[in-house]
Formats: sequence, C-alpha cells, structure tokens
Amino acid sequence: MTYYSRLSDIVSYRLEDLLAESQDRRGAIGRIVSEIRDGLAGAQRSVTGAQKSVDRLLVELSERQAQAESLNTEARQQLVAGNEADARQTLLRRRECLDLRAGIEQQLVAAHSTHEHLQTILKAVEARLAEALRLQAELHSGRLVLVAMNDIPEKSLSNNPPSETARMKLVEEDLLALRRELGRT
Repeated sequence: MTYYSRLSDIVSYRLEDLLAESQDRRGAIGRIVSEIRDGLAGAQRSVTGAQKSVDRLLVELSERQAQAESLNTEARQQLVAGNEADARQTLLRRRECLDLRAGIEQQLVAAHSTHEHLQTILKAVEARLAEALRLQAELHSGRLVLVAMNDIPEKSLSNNPPSETARMKLVEEDLLALRRELGRT
C-alpha cells in the first residue's frame, strides 16, 4: 500500500491515523518509514538542484556585470579615439548586456525563493521521519497506543501537544531568542 503520493502528503498526513487504519501496524510503520526516506532523498535532490541553479545564476550574473564593465571601458576608449559610431555600437551591446543581467537578477530572486521553499519542505520531511522512527520504536516496544483522529473529540484537537521534535525545535528557538536579548549570540 502506498501511503504518500508527494512530499506535501508526508508533511500533512497524521501518522497515527495511518497506523490506526492498518491491521499490521508494525509492517505499516516500516513501509511508511521507507516511503518517508524515499521522499527525504527526493527532497534532498531537489534542494541540491535548486542550489545549483542559484550558483549558476550567480556566476552568470557576475559574468554579465564584468562584460558590461568591459564594454563600458571599450566604449570610453573608442570615444577618446574619436570613433563615436563604434562607441555607440559598443554602448548598444553594453545596454543589451545590462538588460540580460536584469533578467538574470529576476531569475535569481525566483531561484532563491524556490531553494528556501524546498529547504523548508526538506526540514519538515526530516521532522516527519524523526516522528515516524519514534513511533516505530514505540510500536515495537509496545508503548504506542493508537487513537484514530475520528475518535478524538473536536474540542481536544486544539490541545494536542506538538511532537517532541517540534517541541525541541521551539525550545531551541526560544533559547536563541533569550541569548539575543542578553547579547550572548
């Protein structure tokens, strides 16, 4: 049985609900962990690919800037030499280069945004894997008691404590904020 069809499913599905619906919970958690690991590998590849795009665009942006500066210098020399028509042509090429650079800058903004988004998804998948591994250990030790989401009264859903991984992350963020307040960054 396939539990997840895409990374957002891994992040949004409640593991306890998937396990509560299964007859073989130990087998199910093993398959779920395997699928999350596959999803994690895919997320890591996506983040790596996005970073390569950002790096490539940064190099191209730098090359276009150097080319524009070189063309400006060349036009200056042509003008000093009295070749106004050649200087005009060189400045036209410089303008084309600057226009191309502006387009690359827009692509870079989008690439940065995509990279950040994919990193966020990667962190969420990593957190879900940690949760699944914890549930797997609890299930194998016999400590896990599953309750389906439908069996929980609506009013108690807002009182569910965050997972241990999320709780520890929040604690670390709180600690960092206190350090900043105290000037101990």
